[in-house]
Amino acid sequence: MFGPWDSRYAIEDTSGIITPALVVYRDLVERNLDEMIRVAGNAARLRPHCKTHKMRAVAELELKRGITKGKCATFAEAEMLAEAGVSDIFLAYNLVGPNIARAVAFRQRFPHTRFSCTADHPAPIAALGAAMAAAGLDIDVLVDIDSGQHRTGVPAGPEAFALCQRIGSTPGLKFGGLHVYDGQNHQRERGERALAVRNCWDPVASLLEQLEAAGLSTPRIVAGGTGSFPVFAAMTDPRLELSPGTVVFHDFGYRDTFPDLDFVPAALMLTRVISRPTPERVTLDLGYKAVASDPPAGNRLLFPDLPDAKAVLQNEEHLVLETSQAASFQPGDEILAIPKHICPTSALHKQVFVVSQGRVVERWDVSARDRWLTI
Repeated sequence: MFGPWDSRYAIEDTSGIITPALVVYRDLVERNLDEMIRVAGNAARLRPHCKTHKMRAVAELELKRGITKGKCATFAEAEMLAEAGVSDIFLAYNLVGPNIARAVAFRQRFPHTRFSCTADHPAPIAALGAAMAAAGLDIDVLVDIDSGQHRTGVPAGPEAFALCQRIGSTPGLKFGGLHVYDGQNHQRERGERALAVRNCWDPVASLLEQLEAAGLSTPRIVAGGTGSFPVFAAMTDPRLELSPGTVVFHDFGYRDTFPDLDFVPAALMLTRVISRPTPERVTLDLGYKAVASDPPAGNRLLFPDLPDAKAVLQNEEHLVLETSQAASFQPGDEILAIPKHICPTSALHKQVFVVSQGRVVERWDVSARDRWLTI
């Protein structure tokens, strides 16, 4: 019997779990999905990002709850969603190079799936339109708005207005709306975050009025991420589609950043002790090939059973902890850890072990972790 600090994470029999393993607690995933819907107001307002899980099984859990729209960042994720039965898929990525031909292939492969993407420059807009028109197809294109992160997109102003018009007049394309991602808003205090979101929204609201005056209807505004989607949810514009992602599995990075959100970690790492090199050290089989390494070294995992644990060394297949409790561990002993950043952690695993009511019940393929599946 393996019983960690919280009974919700107990696993009755771990003998079949090959470590380092990503363990998904299905009951907690479902709890997080229900909370996501509660915050949104109803399932129809949601377009969750699948980058966190990349799993058909999770998409199917969402579909059972009436969430029929999906957001993704790769064609592999889009294909996974389509195969799961998601009927409206938004690839929130600017298409260039071979991805333009892949968009045509996706429309041909899934003709009954509503498919859309983003753009922020006239050249790819022209190329995508020409490719779609040549194939006798069309695609919805949303203008990518730069709300302050300065990663992609254009400000909600004259340039965005011109791009909206250009898309609407390009054969093979339909103006699909606006994409307003505000990944820069990590304010810990809810009121400060709400103010920051409003500052992002006001220029968008002005742009929407200008488009309406010009006779260009905006079908949808896909907005927000995990931290800001509750703020957008409080807005009444019926065109808003909320796109949280991390909340499905959650992690300790977002838990600490957004303490007002009522989501719980639902995907943890199970690791085993492989060595006791010194009286103060425990070495685990949890290298950076198994957990996201974009957080700074020493801050990639939280060990609830070892509050004083300090990660002093991590290599591809090893993680060395220093802890006052080192003497209580022997090779083969098991420890659970919460990743700081779950999204890229999921992509490091071919399968996850699924636990429900304390028992390993199945495995889920992380099918969309690859760059391409068939398209």
